[in-house]
Amino acid sequence: MNKEQITGKFDQAAGKIKQKAGEAVGNQKLANQGVADQIKGAAKETWGRVKDTASDVRKTAETRIEAEKDDRKLQTEDQADNTRERIATATEHLKENIGNKLDDIQDRQRQEREDI
Repeated sequence: MNKEQITGKFDQAAGKIKQKAGEAVGNQKLANQGVADQIKGAAKETWGRVKDTASDVRKTAETRIEAEKDDRKLQTEDQADNTRERIATATEHLKENIGNKLDDIQDRQRQEREDI
């Protein structure tokens, strides 16, 4: 609850007292002022609620934005991990393939030397 809500409630209560007092003594002007104070208090209280709600919405939006940033960061890190793993695996396969080809070449060279 903020200042506007508190003063709004106070103005409404004071307005009711004025209204009842004006009605009790037959003073229409005082009774009308009491109703006007109640309206003013209700407007203040409502404005206070609007401010609180806007603040809550802003905080929720900021929290959501931060969570989305965190999610994007985690997704990016996951993609980087996956890419790194694929590169490491591809490198290992390439090394094995080249090693096999070199072994084949060396075997053929040995065979040729034996044949000579």
